[in-house]
Order: sequence, then C-alpha cells, then structure tokens
Amino acid sequence: MEEMFELGTISCPSGTLVIIDGGYLGLWSGDRSPADIDPVALGIEDPAMAADVTDAIDFVVSGPDASKAIRTFGRQPGSRFHDIPASKATEFQAAFDGHCRSAGLDARLEALPVREAHAHRAHRTAEEGGGSFSMFGVPVVAVGGVPRSQHLPVLATQVDYGDGVGARWSQISIRMREGQVASSVSLGDIGVDWARVLFGDVDALNIWQHDEPVDGLADVAFWGAAADEAAATFAAPELGEPGEERVRGWTALPVSEAMDRARALSRWKDETGRRMAVDFRPHSHHWQIMREVRASHVEAGSVQLGDARVLCAMTSWGDGFFPVNADLDSSGDLLAVRVRFAHTP
Repeated sequence: MEEMFELGTISCPSGTLVIIDGGYLGLWSGDRSPADIDPVALGIEDPAMAADVTDAIDFVVSGPDASKAIRTFGRQPGSRFHDIPASKATEFQAAFDGHCRSAGLDARLEALPVREAHAHRAHRTAEEGGGSFSMFGVPVVAVGGVPRSQHLPVLATQVDYGDGVGARWSQISIRMREGQVASSVSLGDIGVDWARVLFGDVDALNIWQHDEPVDGLADVAFWGAAADEAAATFAAPELGEPGEERVRGWTALPVSEAMDRARALSRWKDETGRRMAVDFRPHSHHWQIMREVRASHVEAGSVQLGDARVLCAMTSWGDGFFPVNADLDSSGDLLAVRVRFAHTP
C-alpha cells in the first residue's frame, strides 16, 4: 500500500533544475573549470594521478552521425564526453574512432580548449531537452522548463516492501504544474554514493559552500561504544541536536577550537583502541541541510541559497544508480520530475 509524504518545497528561479547526490556538491565547479577542483577532494593524493585528473580533457562530437555515435559508444551519458584523464585521452579517441569505423558512422572527437564548467554542462543539457551528464564520472541530471516563480512541492511515495526490507521510498517527485500526463520520458540516471539526493537550482548551486562554514563556526559530534567514556574524559555534554539522541559533543565552536577537539578525540580513540565515531561539522550549507535531515521524520531538509530553495532527502535505499523521468503534457510542457528507487510490489 502506498503512502504519500510532502518532504518540503523547492524554488528554481533560473528555470533549470539539477538532481545530484548532495554528498558530491563539494566537487561542483560552478562556472569554473573542473580543473580548479583539488584532486584531494576526489580522494586522489598521488601526484601523478592528481596531474592526470587536473589535465583531463573534454570532447565534443561532430559529424552527421554524432548523436548515434555518442549513444552507441556508451561510455558516458549526455552529448559530450567529460573529464577523460590526460593519460587515457589518446586511447579514448582511438577507441571512439574504431567504434565509428566498425559501425559505419560519420563522427569524430574534438577536444575542447577548456573543460566545460559543471553549471554550463547543466544549462546546456537542459537546453538540449534535459538529461544526464557526467561530473567526475558521476551521472547528474538537469532539466529545464521548471516554473521560475513558484515554490514547488517535493513529494515522496512510501511502500512497505515486506520482511527484510520494510517501508521505503518508491519514488520522490517534484510537481511543477497541474495537467494531464501525455508522455513520460527518461532523463537518464543519477549516481548516488552518499545515500542522498539533492534537488537544486543550477545557479544556486554555484554559491553552495560544502565544507566552508558560513559563520566561522563548527560542531564536533561523537557516538558509539566508547562515547560515555570519552564524554567523561573530555567533559563533553549531550550534543542536544534533534534526532541525535545519545550523541555527545559541542556545538557552535570557533573552527580552530572545534578542529582541535575533534583531533584530540580521534587521537584518544586510536591510541586506546576504543570503538567510536568522531564527526567534525563545519557550519556549511551541507551541514545546515543535513542538520534538518537528521531531525526530520522523513529524512529531508532544505536550505535557502539566494533566491532559491534547495532540498535534500535520503534515498532510504542507500547508494546506487536511480532513473529519473519527466512527465509531459500534450504540449510538451513539464508537469513533474520523478526519481524512482524501486517498483511498487
């Protein structure tokens, strides 16, 4: 049996909506080249590998059969190939040329002089009718035609999948306008590695601060088997945050002090072999929205970014690749966008 919940609302002044794993917004380049992103944020510390990623290449495809060549090559979603590591570029180009020859397709790759910024990828994808594009190998969806001056409800459909699974979301949808659905088209998949999905205006994401605090403050939280002992050792109170019972720590500390306390806790844990999780939480936009998520019974939260409101929700299924569809009326106007997690049993 299905049950509907309203998770909150979004607003999208630019008219272009991005659907992305909220945990990856620290990699969003905005209007800058992705080459400006520190490879350490991608988990890459080896200098040679870091240079390979920083010097990566974006390719456009030209020729009469460009669209078919991209689709049948099957390496990335979208109308361009992004973030091809420098050391693999020649091999990639040769593989594409070989594919076109064997399939009898008239298409060729052309390297862009500067890699395409993530916001530009989203705008272009929306202008091309909406769909998925790659951001450092993670598929992201963008769609245009979103009402610019309204607060749009974000709705989640919950289904009880029975023993061993329980109640989870079958889909999350954004209702754009009323109307009769004439067709539903695929926008591709989003890739999720942080168990969450964020719906945000493309221009608003350019001002998102993922790790940098907006107020110069941070929290430190810890929990686990050794939490009571650590609390006594470090004179730490209950954190006092909604949805985080039995979590200890401190709130609203200057960043440097919070970092010192988090390091001291981690050092104590490692040196004593205690079992405990320690979380350093700068007051960033990511912290703001996840604070609401943790406090919410539907695991969703929102934050205002300029004139736009963005919303993040946990998938309830964890990680994976999840299909996104657009519902259209008979005139081709956008009625709703839906992220599907599982079919109704």
